[in-house]
Amino acid sequence: MKNPRLTYEAITLEFHRPFRLSTGTSLTRKAFWIRLENDEGWGEGTIPPYYGIPDEEMIALWDAKAESDLPFPDDPAEISAWIGDAGPAPARTALDLALHDRLAQKQGLPLWKLLGVPKPKPLATAFTISIAEPAEMAEIARENAQYPVIKLKLGTQDDVARVAAVRAARPDARIYVDANAAWSPDEAIRQIKALEPYHLEMIEQPTPKEDIEGMGYAQAHSKTPLVADESVRSLADVEALAKAGVQGINLKLMKIGGLIPALEMLRRGRELGIKIMLGCMSETALGVTAMAHLTALADWVDLDAPLLIKNSPFKGLQYDAQATISLPADRAGIGVEKV
Repeated sequence: MKNPRLTYEAITLEFHRPFRLSTGTSLTRKAFWIRLENDEGWGEGTIPPYYGIPDEEMIALWDAKAESDLPFPDDPAEISAWIGDAGPAPARTALDLALHDRLAQKQGLPLWKLLGVPKPKPLATAFTISIAEPAEMAEIARENAQYPVIKLKLGTQDDVARVAAVRAARPDARIYVDANAAWSPDEAIRQIKALEPYHLEMIEQPTPKEDIEGMGYAQAHSKTPLVADESVRSLADVEALAKAGVQGINLKLMKIGGLIPALEMLRRGRELGIKIMLGCMSETALGVTAMAHLTALADWVDLDAPLLIKNSPFKGLQYDAQATISLPADRAGIGVEKV
Protein backbone atom coordinates (compact mmCIF):
# COMPACT_ATOMS: atom_id res chain seq x y z
CA MET A 1 0.00 0.00 0.00
CA LYS A 2 1.51 3.34 -1.10
CA ASN A 3 -0.76 5.85 0.67
CA PRO A 4 1.46 7.25 3.46
CA ARG A 5 -1.54 7.86 5.72
CA LEU A 6 -1.77 4.13 6.46
CA THR A 7 0.55 1.47 5.06
CA TYR A 8 0.66 -2.29 5.49
CA GLU A 9 3.31 -4.89 4.88
CA ALA A 10 3.02 -8.69 4.79
CA ILE A 11 5.59 -10.63 6.80
CA THR A 12 6.15 -14.40 6.67
CA LEU A 13 6.76 -15.85 10.13
CA GLU A 14 8.60 -19.16 10.46
CA PHE A 15 7.95 -21.65 13.28
CA HIS A 16 10.85 -23.30 15.10
CA ARG A 17 9.02 -26.63 14.66
CA PRO A 18 6.09 -27.67 12.47
CA PHE A 19 3.00 -26.38 14.28
CA ARG A 20 0.36 -29.11 14.21
CA LEU A 21 -3.19 -28.69 15.50
CA SER A 22 -6.33 -30.75 15.03
CA THR A 23 -7.04 -28.43 12.07
CA GLY A 24 -3.75 -29.07 10.22
CA THR A 25 -0.01 -28.40 10.23
CA SER A 26 1.77 -25.10 9.49
CA LEU A 27 5.41 -24.26 8.86
CA THR A 28 4.81 -20.54 8.44
CA ARG A 29 2.23 -17.87 9.21
CA LYS A 30 1.50 -14.64 7.35
CA ALA A 31 1.33 -11.49 9.47
CA PHE A 32 0.49 -7.93 8.44
CA TRP A 33 2.30 -4.94 9.95
CA ILE A 34 0.20 -1.75 9.92
CA ARG A 35 1.86 1.68 10.20
CA LEU A 36 0.21 5.06 10.52
CA GLU A 37 1.74 8.08 8.83
CA ASN A 38 5.19 9.05 10.17
CA ASP A 39 5.21 5.85 12.24
CA GLU A 40 2.87 7.49 14.75
CA GLY A 41 1.26 4.14 15.54
CA TRP A 42 1.80 0.47 14.75
CA GLY A 43 -0.67 -2.40 14.59
CA GLU A 44 -0.85 -6.01 13.49
CA GLY A 45 -3.40 -8.17 11.71
CA THR A 46 -2.64 -11.91 11.80
CA ILE A 47 -5.07 -14.83 11.64
CA PRO A 48 -4.60 -18.60 11.08
CA PRO A 49 -5.89 -20.05 7.79
CA TYR A 50 -8.51 -22.20 9.52
CA TYR A 51 -10.47 -19.04 10.41
CA GLY A 52 -11.22 -18.70 6.69
CA ILE A 53 -10.55 -14.96 6.41
CA PRO A 54 -9.04 -13.97 3.04
CA ASP A 55 -6.21 -11.43 3.00
CA GLU A 56 -8.19 -9.46 0.42
CA GLU A 57 -10.96 -8.74 2.93
CA MET A 58 -8.50 -7.34 5.45
CA ILE A 59 -6.67 -5.30 2.83
CA ALA A 60 -9.97 -3.83 1.57
CA LEU A 61 -10.65 -2.32 5.00
CA TRP A 62 -7.14 -0.87 5.30
CA ASP A 63 -7.33 0.59 1.79
CA ALA A 64 -10.65 2.23 2.60
CA LYS A 65 -9.30 3.77 5.79
CA ALA A 66 -6.15 4.94 4.01
CA GLU A 67 -8.24 6.77 1.40
CA SER A 68 -10.62 8.28 3.96
CA ASP A 69 -10.14 11.94 4.87
CA LEU A 70 -11.52 11.37 8.37
CA PRO A 71 -8.86 12.53 10.88
CA PHE A 72 -7.31 9.98 13.21
CA PRO A 73 -9.02 10.04 16.64
CA ASP A 74 -7.53 12.22 19.36
CA ASP A 75 -9.51 10.54 22.14
CA PRO A 76 -9.58 6.79 22.91
CA ALA A 77 -13.36 7.01 23.19
CA GLU A 78 -13.51 7.89 19.47
CA ILE A 79 -11.50 4.89 18.22
CA SER A 80 -14.36 2.39 18.03
CA ALA A 81 -16.55 4.69 15.92
CA TRP A 82 -13.62 5.59 13.64
CA ILE A 83 -12.96 1.92 12.89
CA GLY A 84 -16.61 0.93 12.55
CA ASP A 85 -18.07 -2.57 12.33
CA ALA A 86 -17.10 -3.42 8.74
CA GLY A 87 -14.27 -5.76 7.86
CA PRO A 88 -12.84 -8.89 9.49
CA ALA A 89 -11.84 -8.89 13.15
CA PRO A 90 -8.04 -9.06 12.59
CA ALA A 91 -8.23 -6.11 10.19
CA ARG A 92 -10.11 -4.09 12.79
CA THR A 93 -7.63 -5.23 15.44
CA ALA A 94 -4.73 -3.85 13.41
CA LEU A 95 -6.40 -0.43 13.29
CA ASP A 96 -7.40 -0.57 16.94
CA LEU A 97 -3.79 -1.28 18.00
CA ALA A 98 -2.27 1.37 15.74
CA LEU A 99 -4.69 4.07 16.90
CA HIS A 100 -4.19 3.24 20.58
CA ASP A 101 -0.42 3.13 20.06
CA ARG A 102 -0.56 6.57 18.43
CA LEU A 103 -2.52 8.17 21.27
CA ALA A 104 -0.42 6.58 24.01
CA GLN A 105 2.79 7.74 22.35
CA LYS A 106 1.42 11.27 21.90
CA GLN A 107 0.58 11.39 25.61
CA GLY A 108 3.86 9.74 26.66
CA LEU A 109 2.01 6.87 28.36
CA PRO A 110 2.37 3.11 28.26
CA LEU A 111 -0.67 1.50 26.71
CA TRP A 112 -2.03 0.18 30.01
CA LYS A 113 -2.19 3.68 31.44
CA LEU A 114 -4.01 5.00 28.38
CA LEU A 115 -6.53 2.17 28.76
CA GLY A 116 -7.03 2.90 32.46
CA VAL A 117 -6.23 -0.64 33.60
CA PRO A 118 -3.97 -1.70 36.49
CA LYS A 119 -0.24 -2.02 35.96
CA PRO A 120 0.53 -5.40 34.33
CA LYS A 121 1.61 -8.13 36.72
CA PRO A 122 4.26 -10.76 36.00
CA LEU A 123 2.68 -14.08 35.04
CA ALA A 124 4.26 -17.19 33.55
CA THR A 125 2.91 -17.81 30.09
CA ALA A 126 2.04 -21.28 28.92
CA PHE A 127 4.57 -22.77 26.50
CA THR A 128 2.74 -24.55 23.68
CA ILE A 129 3.69 -27.99 22.38
CA SER A 130 1.88 -28.84 19.17
CA ILE A 131 0.65 -32.32 18.24
CA ALA A 132 3.35 -34.94 17.71
CA GLU A 133 3.98 -38.51 18.79
CA PRO A 134 3.75 -38.93 22.58
CA ALA A 135 7.49 -39.55 22.97
CA GLU A 136 8.36 -36.44 20.94
CA MET A 137 6.00 -34.24 22.95
CA ALA A 138 7.51 -35.61 26.16
CA GLU A 139 11.01 -34.87 24.89
CA ILE A 140 10.07 -31.28 24.02
CA ALA A 141 8.63 -30.91 27.52
CA ARG A 142 11.90 -32.20 29.02
CA GLU A 143 13.97 -29.90 26.80
CA ASN A 144 11.98 -26.96 28.15
CA ALA A 145 11.98 -27.98 31.80
CA GLN A 146 12.56 -24.35 32.81
CA TYR A 147 8.99 -23.47 31.80
CA PRO A 148 6.51 -24.17 34.63
CA VAL A 149 3.37 -24.06 32.45
CA ILE A 150 2.88 -26.22 29.35
CA LYS A 151 -0.03 -26.26 26.94
CA LEU A 152 -0.51 -29.40 24.87
CA LYS A 153 -2.34 -29.37 21.58
CA LEU A 154 -4.68 -32.37 21.29
CA GLY A 155 -7.55 -33.45 19.08
CA THR A 156 -6.31 -36.51 17.17
CA GLN A 157 -5.81 -40.15 18.15
CA ASP A 158 -3.92 -41.12 21.31
CA ASP A 159 -4.58 -37.89 23.17
CA VAL A 160 -4.44 -39.60 26.57
CA ALA A 161 -1.12 -41.21 25.68
CA ARG A 162 0.28 -37.79 24.78
CA VAL A 163 -0.74 -36.26 28.09
CA ALA A 164 0.51 -39.32 30.03
CA ALA A 165 3.91 -39.10 28.34
CA VAL A 166 4.29 -35.40 29.07
CA ARG A 167 3.13 -35.79 32.68
CA ALA A 168 5.70 -38.56 33.20
CA ALA A 169 8.40 -36.32 31.73
CA ARG A 170 7.29 -33.25 33.69
CA PRO A 171 5.60 -34.25 36.96
CA ASP A 172 6.20 -30.69 38.20
CA ALA A 173 4.47 -28.85 35.34
CA ARG A 174 1.16 -27.05 35.32
CA ILE A 175 -0.50 -28.52 32.23
CA TYR A 176 -3.23 -27.05 30.05
CA VAL A 177 -4.60 -28.92 27.04
CA ASP A 178 -6.32 -27.55 23.93
CA ALA A 179 -8.41 -29.74 21.63
CA ASN A 180 -9.19 -26.91 19.17
CA ALA A 181 -12.85 -27.96 18.89
CA ALA A 182 -12.04 -31.56 17.91
CA TRP A 183 -14.39 -33.50 20.24
CA SER A 184 -18.14 -33.95 20.35
CA PRO A 185 -19.69 -33.25 23.78
CA ASP A 186 -19.93 -36.97 24.60
CA GLU A 187 -16.40 -37.61 23.40
CA ALA A 188 -15.21 -34.63 25.41
CA ILE A 189 -16.69 -36.14 28.57
CA ARG A 190 -14.95 -39.47 27.86
CA GLN A 191 -11.64 -37.71 27.23
CA ILE A 192 -11.98 -35.49 30.30
CA LYS A 193 -12.61 -38.50 32.55
CA ALA A 194 -9.61 -40.32 31.05
CA LEU A 195 -7.42 -37.25 31.57
CA GLU A 196 -8.38 -36.62 35.20
CA PRO A 197 -5.49 -38.69 36.65
CA TYR A 198 -3.00 -36.30 35.02
CA HIS A 199 -4.15 -33.28 37.05
CA LEU A 200 -4.79 -30.77 34.28
CA GLU A 201 -5.32 -27.14 35.21
CA MET A 202 -7.72 -26.44 32.34
CA ILE A 203 -9.08 -27.84 29.09
CA GLU A 204 -9.47 -25.42 26.20
CA GLN A 205 -12.17 -25.59 23.50
CA PRO A 206 -13.06 -29.29 23.72
CA THR A 207 -16.19 -29.04 21.55
CA PRO A 208 -17.13 -27.46 18.18
CA LYS A 209 -17.22 -23.67 18.28
CA GLU A 210 -20.95 -23.44 17.49
CA ASP A 211 -21.93 -25.88 20.24
CA ILE A 212 -21.89 -23.69 23.33
CA GLU A 213 -24.57 -25.78 25.00
CA GLY A 214 -22.47 -28.88 24.31
CA MET A 215 -19.49 -27.28 26.03
CA GLY A 216 -21.69 -26.45 28.99
CA TYR A 217 -22.86 -30.06 29.06
CA ALA A 218 -19.24 -31.22 29.11
CA GLN A 219 -18.39 -28.69 31.84
CA ALA A 220 -21.18 -30.07 34.01
CA HIS A 221 -19.37 -33.43 33.91
CA SER A 222 -15.89 -32.01 34.48
CA LYS A 223 -14.09 -31.01 37.67
CA THR A 224 -11.53 -29.25 35.46
CA PRO A 225 -12.38 -25.78 34.12
CA LEU A 226 -13.26 -25.70 30.44
CA VAL A 227 -12.13 -22.58 28.60
CA ALA A 228 -13.83 -21.40 25.41
CA ASP A 229 -11.60 -20.08 22.63
CA GLU A 230 -13.05 -20.43 19.13
CA SER A 231 -16.53 -20.18 20.69
CA VAL A 232 -15.99 -16.66 22.02
CA ARG A 233 -15.79 -13.80 19.54
CA SER A 234 -18.40 -11.36 20.86
CA LEU A 235 -20.03 -10.05 24.01
CA ALA A 236 -23.10 -12.17 23.18
CA ASP A 237 -20.88 -15.26 23.19
CA VAL A 238 -19.63 -14.39 26.68
CA GLU A 239 -23.22 -14.18 27.88
CA ALA A 240 -24.12 -17.50 26.26
CA LEU A 241 -21.07 -19.29 27.66
CA ALA A 242 -21.79 -18.04 31.17
CA LYS A 243 -25.41 -19.16 30.87
CA ALA A 244 -24.21 -22.59 29.74
CA GLY A 245 -21.96 -22.88 32.79
CA VAL A 246 -18.59 -22.79 31.02
CA GLN A 247 -15.98 -21.66 33.53
CA GLY A 248 -13.48 -19.74 31.38
CA ILE A 249 -12.91 -17.78 28.18
CA ASN A 250 -9.76 -17.21 26.15
CA LEU A 251 -9.66 -13.70 24.70
CA LYS A 252 -7.46 -13.08 21.65
CA LEU A 253 -7.23 -9.65 20.07
CA MET A 254 -7.15 -10.95 16.50
CA LYS A 255 -10.41 -12.87 16.73
CA ILE A 256 -12.46 -10.27 18.60
CA GLY A 257 -11.44 -6.99 16.96
CA GLY A 258 -8.95 -5.33 19.30
CA LEU A 259 -8.45 -3.85 22.74
CA ILE A 260 -11.83 -2.14 23.04
CA PRO A 261 -13.93 -5.31 22.64
CA ALA A 262 -11.37 -7.27 24.69
CA LEU A 263 -11.89 -5.01 27.68
CA GLU A 264 -15.67 -5.07 27.28
CA MET A 265 -15.69 -8.87 27.16
CA LEU A 266 -13.17 -9.21 29.97
CA ARG A 267 -15.12 -6.96 32.32
CA ARG A 268 -18.43 -8.63 31.52
CA GLY A 269 -16.86 -12.04 32.01
CA ARG A 270 -15.66 -10.98 35.44
CA GLU A 271 -19.16 -9.79 36.34
CA LEU A 272 -20.51 -13.20 35.32
CA GLY A 273 -17.93 -15.09 37.37
CA ILE A 274 -15.95 -16.39 34.39
CA LYS A 275 -12.19 -16.90 34.59
CA ILE A 276 -10.12 -15.03 32.01
CA MET A 277 -7.31 -16.31 29.84
CA LEU A 278 -5.39 -13.89 27.63
CA GLY A 279 -4.17 -15.61 24.49
CA CYS A 280 -2.74 -14.90 21.08
CA MET A 281 -2.61 -16.30 17.60
CA SER A 282 0.75 -17.24 16.06
CA GLU A 283 1.55 -13.57 15.72
CA THR A 284 4.49 -11.26 16.22
CA ALA A 285 5.64 -9.59 19.42
CA LEU A 286 3.67 -6.50 18.33
CA GLY A 287 0.24 -8.02 18.86
CA VAL A 288 1.36 -10.13 21.82
CA THR A 289 2.89 -7.14 23.62
CA ALA A 290 -0.34 -5.20 23.20
CA MET A 291 -2.27 -7.98 24.93
CA ALA A 292 0.37 -8.20 27.67
CA HIS A 293 -0.73 -4.75 28.86
CA LEU A 294 -3.90 -6.42 30.21
CA THR A 295 -2.27 -9.14 32.34
CA ALA A 296 -3.33 -7.57 35.64
CA LEU A 297 -6.88 -8.60 34.74
CA ALA A 298 -6.07 -12.23 33.82
CA ASP A 299 -6.22 -15.60 35.57
CA TRP A 300 -4.10 -17.34 32.94
CA VAL A 301 -1.89 -16.14 30.09
CA ASP A 302 -0.94 -17.93 26.90
CA LEU A 303 1.24 -15.32 25.21
CA ASP A 304 4.10 -17.44 23.93
CA ALA A 305 3.95 -16.85 20.16
CA PRO A 306 7.32 -15.04 20.04
CA LEU A 307 8.89 -18.12 21.69
CA LEU A 308 7.52 -20.36 18.92
CA ILE A 309 8.57 -18.17 15.98
CA LYS A 310 12.21 -17.98 14.94
CA ASN A 311 12.12 -14.74 12.92
CA SER A 312 9.81 -12.41 14.86
CA PRO A 313 10.57 -8.93 13.42
CA PHE A 314 9.78 -7.03 16.62
CA LYS A 315 11.15 -6.79 20.13
CA GLY A 316 8.65 -6.04 22.85
CA LEU A 317 7.48 -8.06 25.83
CA GLN A 318 10.24 -9.91 27.64
CA TYR A 319 10.44 -13.45 29.00
CA ASP A 320 12.63 -14.51 31.88
CA ALA A 321 14.08 -18.02 32.20
CA GLN A 322 10.75 -19.34 33.48
CA ALA A 323 8.72 -17.61 30.72
CA THR A 324 7.37 -15.02 33.13
CA ILE A 325 6.44 -12.05 30.98
CA SER A 326 7.10 -8.38 31.57
CA LEU A 327 6.79 -5.23 29.51
CA PRO A 328 9.72 -3.12 28.34
CA ALA A 329 10.43 -0.43 30.90
CA ASP A 330 9.77 3.24 30.17
CA ARG A 331 8.30 2.87 26.68
CA ALA A 332 5.25 4.78 25.61
CA GLY A 333 2.53 3.16 23.51
CA ILE A 334 2.53 -0.58 22.92
CA GLY A 335 6.28 -0.53 23.47
CA VAL A 336 7.75 -2.51 20.58
CA GLU A 337 10.77 -1.87 18.41
CA LYS A 338 11.79 -3.25 15.03
CA VAL A 339 14.55 -5.84 15.35
